[in-house]
Amino acid sequence: MKTKIVTLDNKAAGELDLSDAVFGAPVRKDILARMVNYQLAKRRAGTHKVKSRGQVSGTTAKPFRQKGTGRARQGTIRAAQMRGGGVVFGPVVRDHSHKLPKKVRQLAMRCALSAKQADGKLIILDELKLAEPKTKALSERLGKLGLSSALIVGGAEVDQNFARAAKNIPLVDVLPTQGANVYDILRRETLVLTRDAVEALEARLK
Repeated sequence: MKTKIVTLDNKAAGELDLSDAVFGAPVRKDILARMVNYQLAKRRAGTHKVKSRGQVSGTTAKPFRQKGTGRARQGTIRAAQMRGGGVVFGPVVRDHSHKLPKKVRQLAMRCALSAKQADGKLIILDELKLAEPKTKALSERLGKLGLSSALIVGGAEVDQNFARAAKNIPLVDVLPTQGANVYDILRRETLVLTRDAVEALEARLK
């Protein structure tokens, strides 16, 4: 499919033929949901932990005699029902990540790219280059493109001036091609790709 290429000043810069296999695939929400869950689970630190009954410090002596006090019998002050006791079935340090087949991950990326293309939320830029890292100047140019919430994916390396200028603009993320992922594509309204990024993504996903 043919799509227009524009410059940062929203001027025409030619056309590009997008691969139907990558940008025209059927959008499967179930696959997108699986991929987002996979990514978010992988990001979790898993360092939450509480002490169980065997890890709480305290005496092993019986807190009071078995009979005659009128109270319920107790064997240890470290039991869960006692103040300062251990926690039953609490969280422990663990890895929350799970496996997802490579083919499913690639399909999810194709679905995410195709969803943006189908919704008219895909913009192709000729290049991401700025003479100097000025946030105000870049913000004005992004305003001409109508970008208020966007993920911008550059080539193998992002221009340093552009990356620095975009750093303080809210709801605008800048990533190299290698860092493009389903979660970041879906969490921003518009997806902006450079010509180099399109070629790299098509080579990666075909």
